[in-house]
Amino acid sequence: MAPKVLVSDKLSETAVQIFRDRGIDVDFMPDLGKDKDKLAEVIGQYDGLAIRSATKVTPTLLENADNLKVIGRAGIGTDNVDKDAASKKGVIVMNTPFGNMITTAEHAIAMMFAVARQIPEASTSTHAGKWEKSKFMGIELTNKTLGVIGAGNIGGIVCERALGLKMKVVAYDPYLGEEKAAKMGVEKVELDELLSRADFITLHVPLTDQTRNILSRDNLAKTKKGVRIVNCARGGLVDEQALAEMLQSGHIAGAAFDVFSEEPAKDNALFNLPNVVCTPHLGAATTEAQENVALQVAEQISNYLLTGAVENALNMPSVTAEEAKFMGPWIKLAGHLGSFIGQMTDEPIKAINILYDGVAAEMNLAALNCSVVAGIMKKFNPEVNMVSAPVVAKERGIKISTTNQDKSGAFEGYIKVTVVTDKRERSIGGTVFSDGKPRFIQIKGINIDAEVGAHMLYTTNEDVPGIIGALGQTMGENNVNIANFTLGRSEAGGEAIALLYVDEPVPAEARAKLAETGLFTQVKPLEFDVA
Repeated sequence: MAPKVLVSDKLSETAVQIFRDRGIDVDFMPDLGKDKDKLAEVIGQYDGLAIRSATKVTPTLLENADNLKVIGRAGIGTDNVDKDAASKKGVIVMNTPFGNMITTAEHAIAMMFAVARQIPEASTSTHAGKWEKSKFMGIELTNKTLGVIGAGNIGGIVCERALGLKMKVVAYDPYLGEEKAAKMGVEKVELDELLSRADFITLHVPLTDQTRNILSRDNLAKTKKGVRIVNCARGGLVDEQALAEMLQSGHIAGAAFDVFSEEPAKDNALFNLPNVVCTPHLGAATTEAQENVALQVAEQISNYLLTGAVENALNMPSVTAEEAKFMGPWIKLAGHLGSFIGQMTDEPIKAINILYDGVAAEMNLAALNCSVVAGIMKKFNPEVNMVSAPVVAKERGIKISTTNQDKSGAFEGYIKVTVVTDKRERSIGGTVFSDGKPRFIQIKGINIDAEVGAHMLYTTNEDVPGIIGALGQTMGENNVNIANFTLGRSEAGGEAIALLYVDEPVPAEARAKLAETGLFTQVKPLEFDVA
């Protein structure tokens, strides 16, 4: 059955056609996002949801989204999506950070020119039949210092454009390395230095707990007298009331804002002040950008639903289409290892330690980690998946650590998972054979070679005669067909284990009969998702 996607905001017909061309059943209802009740009524039918900014994805909406796997936002900002609620629900949230980078950067540059030369006010005056040439005295951008807060994708383009305008550029960005800054041709500085030196300040950071009110009243007071401030990033980054007061006092010479703390902005402290340029969140409002992000979100949602590729996800590690092809069996293996150890563990888990060896250590470990943790957490919550598992683990206070090592054994690569509780440590290792099938290769330090099946039986015992016979006879008497039978032991006469891959679940009566023999210290049925 083909995946089903709802487009609840305005997307181009070309983007909608991408879904159809990829074999996805798509419903294009561009005004549905404005009707939250109707949206909540139908959302349960869909595997994917493509939106812009009108649709609000709330916890209430997600409660009804039982089949939803992915939300794709055509654009950068995802303030209209409750990402915590989506993660707990196991829904991937994607955005399209590259489709409107140039457009947003260009708007910031345009706003900088507009406030430097008072273009909007001069235009309004001239339209009114006035000729106030002496009133609108501007300043040049050449040789002025631009302070860029956030030198990532969009901020980096602004830096490039500003350098082309012969401006000096200083940048504050904790994630910007000295080498990268030198390559960009900008000077990396701390925030206080940027505030004291910049003639213009432009913001290009997301709204987070760390960036909220980054230009607070105190920080605005640290700015160079006569500075002009541009915000085309997110409302809430600047204390607008404090900025308005400093504009009126003359400490700040001008401001240009495309975004506001409350949108739609009907009333704001910056409105109607001289030399303040305001636009209604137009950063991405070009024909090219709107088409680009629409096409990008359609491709991303399609790729995930059809191939498992995760691109530009905000609550899960990204996995490219090429990675998905190669890593698919390893992601399955990671999930099986987690599932085995989760099903075997009844007491609270304190820590999960994951060892990657050989080729496994060179893969996208963040995605593999999510698969391991999801496998373990399914014991406690069957609805958990790779998106929600890390959230569940964090809520339970479980510490997750990873170790990488070069090829150290007979296999090209393997993964070993160890779970720590107050009572014990339990470990299992596995690899992927050349046939693409995951295998368990070590349990409790005992080497085995076991194919993973949907229904399995795990037993532990002392290495004594009669084990194989007891298992075989009991399965036969209960009409359980054995597809594969694997044994392992620590040493002759020591601890031994058996893994049976069977065609159907082993009945409770059969497990009880095995326990009654007195040969087994543990008899545990296991289930794996091998689809």
